[in-house]
Amino acid sequence: MQHQISVITLGVADIEAASRFYQDGFGWAPVFKADEIVFYQMNGFILGTFLAPALAEDMGLKGEFRRPGAYALAHNVRTAEEVTPVMVALVAAGGTLVRAADKPPHGGLRGYVADPDGHAWEIAYQPMVRIADDGRVTFEV
Repeated sequence: MQHQISVITLGVADIEAASRFYQDGFGWAPVFKADEIVFYQMNGFILGTFLAPALAEDMGLKGEFRRPGAYALAHNVRTAEEVTPVMVALVAAGGTLVRAADKPPHGGLRGYVADPDGHAWEIAYQPMVRIADDGRVTFEV
């Protein structure tokens, strides 16, 4: 089986607040937008934001989702100098600062911002992560 993720869909409470975060904060343009869902074309997969009740219904779930917890999505940048400006833009677009940028034990620079629904995003520069011109990332040791 191939190593691939096709789509990551995040359940959100307010589609407009989520859109501000992803469009104004990251600068991502949607490739599809409807009342309950927005899709963004990423480098090799699609990110979706879907109103949580509609996502739960689509999945056939009864009741509410568990809140985000033991995971973080990551947005890597090419230089350490890019980390803080991206974090500032995300907070200005409705995100919440979780951890200010600092140096982790394994090197580089990282900080965390949560989107309006609490989904954690690590904004990171990691020397071992290479970002190609088309945005694809590879881990090089």
